[in-house]
Amino acid sequence: MKTFALGASLALPALLLAAPALADDAKVEAGDTAWMLTSTALVLLMTIPGLALFYAGMVRKKNILATMMQSFFICALVTVTWMVAGYSLAFGNGNAFIGDFSRIFLSGLSAGWDKPYTLGAGTDGAVATTIPETVFLMFQMTFAIITPALIAGAFADRMKFSALCVFTVLWSLLVYSPVAHWVWAPTGWIFGLGAADFAGGNVVHINAGVAGLVCAYVLGKRLGYGQDNMAPFNLGLAVIGAALLWVGWFGFNAGSALTAGGRAGMAMLVTQIAAAAAVLAWTFAEWMLKGKPSVLGAISGAVAGLVAITPAAGFVLPGSALIIGLISGAVCFWAATELKKMLGYDDSLDAFGVHGVGGLIGALLTGFLAFGPLSADAKNPDGVYIGGMSLFINQVIAAGATIIYCAVVTFILLKIVDAIIGLRVTDEEEREGLDVVLHGERLG
Repeated sequence: MKTFALGASLALPALLLAAPALADDAKVEAGDTAWMLTSTALVLLMTIPGLALFYAGMVRKKNILATMMQSFFICALVTVTWMVAGYSLAFGNGNAFIGDFSRIFLSGLSAGWDKPYTLGAGTDGAVATTIPETVFLMFQMTFAIITPALIAGAFADRMKFSALCVFTVLWSLLVYSPVAHWVWAPTGWIFGLGAADFAGGNVVHINAGVAGLVCAYVLGKRLGYGQDNMAPFNLGLAVIGAALLWVGWFGFNAGSALTAGGRAGMAMLVTQIAAAAAVLAWTFAEWMLKGKPSVLGAISGAVAGLVAITPAAGFVLPGSALIIGLISGAVCFWAATELKKMLGYDDSLDAFGVHGVGGLIGALLTGFLAFGPLSADAKNPDGVYIGGMSLFINQVIAAGATIIYCAVVTFILLKIVDAIIGLRVTDEEEREGLDVVLHGERLG
C-alpha cells in the first residue's frame, strides 16, 4: 500500500508500483528514457525562454532586461544549488520532513549512472523506475528552477539583484526542497498521508504563489502603483512566452508519468483541455465585466488552467479537466483583479493570483474528481486516489501545511536578507529603471 501510494504520487505505472526494486539484470527502457529527456527539455523551455518572455512582456520598458535576467540567472543559480545540495535534501531518504546529505554534489551517482533508478532505495516505499537517475534528477531540477522564477513575478520592478540571488538560494534549500521531500519522497509525511499531487500543485504552484504574496507584502508596492501608467510595454513578448509555457507544460505534466504510457497520454490530454477551458472562462468573464476581451486576459487564463490541472493531471478524466479549467479561469480572474484590491497588495505579475490560487483550486478539486482506475494496481484495483471526502481532507491538510510553512519561512528569509544587504532598490533607482541601475544596459 505504501509503495503504491508513492508511485501514484509520482505517476509510475502499475507494473513498477508492484515491485520495491528492479531485478539485478533490469535495464533502462529506451522509450521511457527518450520521453523523459524530451519532457525535461520541454520543462526547461518553460523557464528559458518561456517565463522570461512572459514576464518581460508585462513590465514597463525600463525593466524588461532586468526581468529577463531574473529568469535566466535563476536557471543557472538553481542548477548549481540543486547539484550541490537541493537534490539530496529533496530526494534523499532522510526523515518525514527533509532528505539527507547522501547526494551532496551528486556523490555516488557514478556507481549506477547507467542503471534503472530506484527512488527511495532501502526504504519500505522504494519504487523502481525504468530511467537512469541522471534523467530523474535532471527532470526534477527543471521543476526546482521554475518555482523560484515564478516568485519573481510578484516583486518585479523593485528587488535588488543581489537580494534576488541570496533569497533564491536560501528559498530553494529551505522551502522548495523540504516541500518536494514531503510530497514526492518515499519517507515524506505528505506522501505517507495519501495526498495527491501529480506534477507540483503543492510543490511548485502553491509554494511559489504563497511566497510571491509574502514578497509583495514585505517589499511593499511599486512607486506610483495605482496612479502611474504601468501597462505592459510589449504584450507580443508575453504572448510568445505564454505559448511556450503552454507547449512546455506537456513535459511538466505528461512527463511526470516518468514513462511513455497511457497515463502520460491522459495527462497530456487533460492538460490541453483545462488550459483551453480556462482561456474561455477568463476571457468571457473579462468580456462581460470589463467590456472587452483582452489579450493579457487570454494568456493569463491559459496559465491559470495549466496551473490548476497540474496536481490533477494523472488522476482525472477529460470531463473533470474541463470543470477544473472553467473554475480556475473564472476564479483566478477574480483573484488577479478584485482579490488583489481587497487585500491591498501589489503582486506585479499576479504570481499569487494565478499560481497560488490556481494551484489551490487544482489541489482541492483533485480531492473530489480523482478517478480511481488511473491510480490502480493489482493490490488496489479500484485505485488508491479516489475522489471523495477522505481524499479531499488529505488535500486540505497538504495544501494548508504547504501554505503555512512557505509563508513563515519565506517571511523569515526575506527579513534576514533585508537586514544583511537590503531587499529593495532606492526610489531614485526604481524610477530610473532596473535595466540601467542593476545591469548597466537598456533597450534601444
